[in-house]
Amino acid sequence: MSSRKSTAERKIDELLLALKNGDILVVSELSRLARSLSGLFIIVNALIDKGVTLIAIKQNMTLDKNNINDMQNKVILTMFSLMSELERDFISARTKEALKSRKDLGMILGKPKGVIQSSMYDIDALRIGELVNLGVPINKISKLHLGYGTAKSLGEYVKRKVC
Repeated sequence: MSSRKSTAERKIDELLLALKNGDILVVSELSRLARSLSGLFIIVNALIDKGVTLIAIKQNMTLDKNNINDMQNKVILTMFSLMSELERDFISARTKEALKSRKDLGMILGKPKGVIQSSMYDIDALRIGELVNLGVPINKISKLHLGYGTAKSLGEYVKRKVC
């Protein structure tokens, strides 16, 4: 999941609570844990304090309570995290520059007004309409009958399309 989401939305907080001494956490890369250098250090220190071993595959790095204070590991952890943070900043800057350039050339950005987009709910529109007419709550339709989407997005869909 995108590191732009909060640690609660990405269930990092839940993961930190569930891990215990002796557990091993394997991540594809350090940037998947946190968006910023300070955020990464907070999470890594919380893991180490709990006695959890952290393995970052891309960085070929294993951190645990025995080697976290090793100067080489601190430097590597800092460098990889800093490079990830800078890369995100560069991507953001390039995207903003490209959008500004297109706008300066007179291109219209975004979806034209009045265009009706399809919705993921369109395939189940009849079923949704029937359930709404029967008085089934939106959150139950979303969770029990459809199994996808959110109650909020389905509620907006019902307001716009079904009723």
